[in-house]
Amino acid sequence: METQLPTIDHPSTPAIRTRIGRTDAAALVEEVSSWLTVDADEIDAKFTAERSRIVEAVTDMNAAAAGPGPHREDAHYHQQLLLSRIYQTVMQIPDRPSAEGSVLLHEVTRLLENATLQAEDAHLEPGLLESAPADPRQFLSWLKGIVRRHRAFKHPYYTDFINREARSEDLRTYVIQESLIDGRFDDFLAMMQIGTVGASKMEIAGNYWDEMGNGDPEAVHTHLFNKIYEVFDVRPEDLEAAMTTTDLHSGNLAVLLCRYRHLYPEAVGFLGMTEWLAPDRFRNVVRAWERLGLPEVGITYHRLHITIDSQHAAGWFHNVVIPSADSAYMRRGIARGALWRANSSARHLDERLELARPGAEGALAERTPVAAG
Repeated sequence: METQLPTIDHPSTPAIRTRIGRTDAAALVEEVSSWLTVDADEIDAKFTAERSRIVEAVTDMNAAAAGPGPHREDAHYHQQLLLSRIYQTVMQIPDRPSAEGSVLLHEVTRLLENATLQAEDAHLEPGLLESAPADPRQFLSWLKGIVRRHRAFKHPYYTDFINREARSEDLRTYVIQESLIDGRFDDFLAMMQIGTVGASKMEIAGNYWDEMGNGDPEAVHTHLFNKIYEVFDVRPEDLEAAMTTTDLHSGNLAVLLCRYRHLYPEAVGFLGMTEWLAPDRFRNVVRAWERLGLPEVGITYHRLHITIDSQHAAGWFHNVVIPSADSAYMRRGIARGALWRANSSARHLDERLELARPGAEGALAERTPVAAG
């Protein structure tokens, strides 16, 4: 049976105005999303004539997301929502035709990815990357020092809100929003290790094997993470609707860095800082879980990672970062990825705190400026 392709509107429809507005961005996302379960060759054969229209619309949405206009927040959300949906074509095994491999979809993806990276670079302090020491060990100390002074390092969302105030429904929201990173960390490691050698490959492999429960299916970390969903009755249809722009952005950034070989240095920095920040954050989650008396089965993942991620962070720094930081190219990429993680995490947690306690973000920003971004 022939796959039915969605009807393409003509250039007079709202989805293709030069200036992207709220309706336009949503319509564009739905149009491109409708391709994702269509065979890649069919998309390219039937949509070729629409390339200019689609590229222009995505470019306009990216411009609106980066600009000062009234539709900035909405455009940014739809930009990241579309990229997140596209990434499902490379992050899961399909049970129906898939658009993976489509030339047109790849062009759309690259436009979204480049806009995401440019926006993240805009948060970097000018000249900071160029000030990194050349010696690998000094470089690591310099980088860790910057992140220690960063707002993301001991963010009040964890130290105050999660630790002392969070209720069961807050933790339910928390685990849903964390699923885009914690729920697929094993796949990030699998993707980023391609092409590595020596100590770096062995460190990533050891980390991955821990994620696989060291061979025990019941101890696989994604399996343990999914136990939290059982506690809170989180269903697949609950996930996307609960995601904010910064949730989507954080998850997209992780996929983006791990899937491309030329962004391997950035992935090293990004995942290294993710591992380093996790234990302290998870201690606060465990305290909240115990304070609320929630079922023990749901907190195994976080308890385990307090110890394991401390070990993995040390191993990552010694066996991946230091051996890789022997060239200016690698040092710049590692620092870039680490700071992307810190900056995006700070914005993410600011938003979470604001949603949990309206007004907290503004007061926080006044008394705690962002370091390095």
